[in-house]
Amino acid sequence: MQAICDYVHDRLLFSYGYAQAMCTALEAHEDRLGVNRDYAHLAVTLCRCMNMPARYVNGYMADLGMPETPAPMDFNAWFEVFLGGRWYTFDAKNNARRAGRIPVARGRDAADIPLIQTFGKHQLTAFTIWTLVEPDSGLSRSHRSADVSLLKPWFSETWSRHLQERERNNSH
Repeated sequence: MQAICDYVHDRLLFSYGYAQAMCTALEAHEDRLGVNRDYAHLAVTLCRCMNMPARYVNGYMADLGMPETPAPMDFNAWFEVFLGGRWYTFDAKNNARRAGRIPVARGRDAADIPLIQTFGKHQLTAFTIWTLVEPDSGLSRSHRSADVSLLKPWFSETWSRHLQERERNNSH
């Protein structure tokens, strides 16, 4: 896995200026340019070529434990590979372990799980995310990785209760 991450990390040059919404893994490979999405797509493609189940993940990655920069934290993309009976997180763009990943969605690729999917004109006028280190891991319910898959993703019990309550209210 590290060889794939190293290859993608060294092959692509990160650049928002050249990002294309419809860029394929092959195009990113040939152009040698991309954003987080392209790094993840290329790495997922290479994993699948090696018969390793891989999925694309988008979300938010805080800069916890990183040197301060003037650039704001941003949406991000990384990938997961199923090895030895569980999913492992990899990030070819940063090519290092990072804290502060907040997965929003998991899927086959970015088209499968867009961060924003709208019809018609839209404008995001404000968006704020707060992240902090949780000092007491006992506050989080853990889950067995075998219980998590593309067909059965992990979600919070609170969110599940909210959805059930909303369904009951809508059925009246």
